[in-house]
Amino acid sequence: MAVRPLTPADAAAFRELRLRALKEHAQAFTSSYEHDVRQPVAAVEKRLTGDGGNAFWGAFVEGNLVGMVGLTCEPRAKNRHKGRVVAMYVAPEFVRRGLGSALLQAVIDHARDVAGLEQLVLTVTRSNAAAGDLFRATGFTSFGIEPRALKVDGEYFDKEHMILFLSGPP
Repeated sequence: MAVRPLTPADAAAFRELRLRALKEHAQAFTSSYEHDVRQPVAAVEKRLTGDGGNAFWGAFVEGNLVGMVGLTCEPRAKNRHKGRVVAMYVAPEFVRRGLGSALLQAVIDHARDVAGLEQLVLTVTRSNAAAGDLFRATGFTSFGIEPRALKVDGEYFDKEHMILFLSGPP
């Protein structure tokens, strides 16, 4: 296993894994398969350029991308102290191998090096207990539940909002 930052050269593999995640686990993501499948690889390449603290990491097994996570940083002055963990996914056949923990640690390590970044936030679908447990084990704490945050095929899903202070609690 290897975890490394993704670059535009990884766009095709990232797109393929992301589409799989969106199709197989629609309730876990705000984005939809129907929207993202129409996006060209060039749009994915731009997303993987990494600028302003924004970055994506991939977990590779035998050279194949099997996990991913991203960090987006706020451009607005009043919110620049916050980063958002996004697009976390590990292919089901590779869970419980430490890939999720390694991906999250890569994000946290990077975030600590971004000037002015003080905290990371994320949301996790409440029905995804394994992901919630992983985030808590990495140091994230809950600060609220958004009822009916997503509606997928007529079914509602709650989202738990979580935070990690990069230098300890305020």
